[in-house]
Amino acid sequence: MELQALEIRTIESAGLDFWMTSVIRECDRVQNELAPDPIHDLRVALRRCRSMADGYMAFDPHPAWKQMKDEGRRLFQQLGALRDTQVMLAWNEKLAPSADAASFALNRHLTYEEGRLKEGASEAIRRFNRKKWLAWTKLLGKHALRVPAGSLAFHHLALERWSEVHHLHRQALRNRSHIGYHRLRIGLKKFRYTIENFLPDLHSLWGPELKELQDLLGEVHDLDVLWRTAVLIKAFPGDTARLEWRRRIEDERFWRLQSYHARMTGKASLLSAWRSGLPAADRIQPALLARIGSWAAYRDPDSASSMHVAILALQLYDGLDSLGLIPEGVLPNARFMLNAAALAQKVGISRARKKHQIHSYRIIRRLKPQTGCDAECLRYMALVARFHRGSLPRPGQKAFAGMSGDVKSLVFMLCGILRLANSFDVPRQRRINRLELKRQGDVLILTAPGYSANDKMAERLAAARHLLESCLRLPILIG
Repeated sequence: MELQALEIRTIESAGLDFWMTSVIRECDRVQNELAPDPIHDLRVALRRCRSMADGYMAFDPHPAWKQMKDEGRRLFQQLGALRDTQVMLAWNEKLAPSADAASFALNRHLTYEEGRLKEGASEAIRRFNRKKWLAWTKLLGKHALRVPAGSLAFHHLALERWSEVHHLHRQALRNRSHIGYHRLRIGLKKFRYTIENFLPDLHSLWGPELKELQDLLGEVHDLDVLWRTAVLIKAFPGDTARLEWRRRIEDERFWRLQSYHARMTGKASLLSAWRSGLPAADRIQPALLARIGSWAAYRDPDSASSMHVAILALQLYDGLDSLGLIPEGVLPNARFMLNAAALAQKVGISRARKKHQIHSYRIIRRLKPQTGCDAECLRYMALVARFHRGSLPRPGQKAFAGMSGDVKSLVFMLCGILRLANSFDVPRQRRINRLELKRQGDVLILTAPGYSANDKMAERLAAARHLLESCLRLPILIG
């Protein structure tokens, strides 16, 4: 038993390569027998691949992820119809151990559908493009290694999935509709797969209860589908049979929903327990920065340079803040925005190297608001990335429309900080690792150990510091 449990845990924590290879292996097994268990195993392998693709697509723009998902989806859906029919056959037998007229009608209809769907499933398996699938296995396996399981970036993704479950849970409890519980089941499934695929430590704690809850809601959905099918084919010979079947199905639904509610409501709610294991309020921004950094690294050919610049930019910001030169209360998340913009400043290179800062701005602006960063935060972040190089920002530009004067001034200052920090980064050298600021009268002294006035960067620095000097209305001397 212990060995079997170990094997199960090993499979559950397996990576993308394992599950994509499993799809090919299970296809071979299913071809010989379109029985419920082999079909279930193939669908599990496909589902794991597609759910992993969903996770990695939050970071990686490579089109192969969507191509793999689409190829898997076609087979998954064809098998899904067959699987649903086989599940309904099992429920029909369970709900009517002594076959009645309705049970007989359902069995006849479902048996016919099973045969028809088996033909479609066999054809879908034959059409499944194994050659492309194997090529994607090799390619995407390498891409997946860039964000390791357990990464703080995945903790942020899990927090978003939890928020979706929390919202759908409240909706379902409010309206108690079939659609509400169906949507909740899907949301819970996405949360479970995120934990299962990318956060093995949390999965070892929550995996069994997540599966149990998903199974409960899944069975409720199966019963709803069975009832709709029976009504659609007019399986009931009369009102008495219809009411009796309705009672049986409602009894089965009732105790499953009661079990779900008992686990997910009240002071001991699993929802609350899961939330306590995800980033707390003071850890949301670090988790989001890890996510932005991972997202940017797939688009930035020299993400190490951007990370180095981010460190220098924060040193400048903290130095200015210690001198009282960062306005208080204007943008409480200003430091976070600067950090995020520095990490994402070169994502536009994935579109074009020339004037990549403009492409960076557009890519960031198209991002959806995320936990810890709303639409306004993304707007400021995009503007700071936009003006990290190239033309200087101007107050009358359309991109700054609607901003108050104080906010605009601080955004300009963040742009100036990032421009100056970038000028200290020399590719493949990175001799400047620390920047320190102090004020002497009406002059700011910026000390950069390792810098020499004879360096080639001196000319760049002279131009780069102009925007920040204008914002501060103080000259900056570098030494």
